[in-house]
Amino acid sequence: MAATTIVKEEAERFGKLAADWWDPNGSSAMLHKLNPVRLKYLRDRIDQHWQADECSRTPLDGKSALDVGCGAGLLAEPLARLGAKVIGVDASPEVIAVARGHAATMGLAIDYRVGDVEALEGQFDLVTAMEVIEHVADPAAFLKALAKRLASGGLLVMSTPNATGWSKLLMITVGEGLGRIPRGTHDFDKFIAPERMKALLAEAGLKCLDAEGIAWSPARGLHLSDDVRLNYLVSAVHA
Repeated sequence: MAATTIVKEEAERFGKLAADWWDPNGSSAMLHKLNPVRLKYLRDRIDQHWQADECSRTPLDGKSALDVGCGAGLLAEPLARLGAKVIGVDASPEVIAVARGHAATMGLAIDYRVGDVEALEGQFDLVTAMEVIEHVADPAAFLKALAKRLASGGLLVMSTPNATGWSKLLMITVGEGLGRIPRGTHDFDKFIAPERMKALLAEAGLKCLDAEGIAWSPARGLHLSDDVRLNYLVSAVHA
């Protein structure tokens, strides 16, 4: 396994976006639109995996969570509110600085760290990596590193763009072309189709439990769907 799967240029690119990460109308506006959809899926998988009370506000109470490629905390903060003891790791020191500051203003105790998942120790009940694998140097090595951090009986949840013409059109041609997503964010050659993702998970000793699409329509915007052409979420456990 490579010593790190971080791509320096990617970390620097996201670091430049740190200042307005929490602005829903700023450079990370698309992540703000995507986050509620991801959280809806994540909550459902948490409830099913641990047979949690759907009405509970803290289904992760007593559990540990690791958010890899956490950015400024759009997912890490909700995980903390769901009761988890959260560690967030990101390659960008600028982004982590913003994450720490925002968590402090929210009164949330989240352990944010600059670095990569390969350098971490310990295991976690829940591991998340949202919109991250398409930015790493070696997806297979990255998944193996995530598997090492996942505790026995734990749950891994990820999201990533599909490798389709539709995703290329909406995310790169339209999204980046019209400035709705910062130009240069995505490299289509790094997009991963669900079948390839399942194979990579299997190589890492993980079993894919579920794959659900994140679709877009003019009427509904971004929403969970059986249509995986644009983007999708996967959940996995140790095989």
